[in-house]
Amino acid sequence: MNVEHIRARLKGGFRPFALVTSSGEKYPVPHPEFVLVTQRTVVVADTRGFTTLLDPLHITGIEDITAHKNGRSKRSRKR
Repeated sequence: MNVEHIRARLKGGFRPFALVTSSGEKYPVPHPEFVLVTQRTVVVADTRGFTTLLDPLHITGIEDITAHKNGRSKRSRKR
């Protein structure tokens, strides 16, 4: 995926989304501060502060998600 598509989702009128990878994993981005985008890497943080490094070549899509009033996404947390 072109990282410019991700950057566009982070600008103005932000709506929570999830990054979908080629393996089918989904990484929620409930707030712009949960993601760092560079030309060669996308870093996604979860609500506990753990990060995942993603290669933009393996990001296949962006899905809208809904956020709870407390800011957490509806996606279940991994334990």
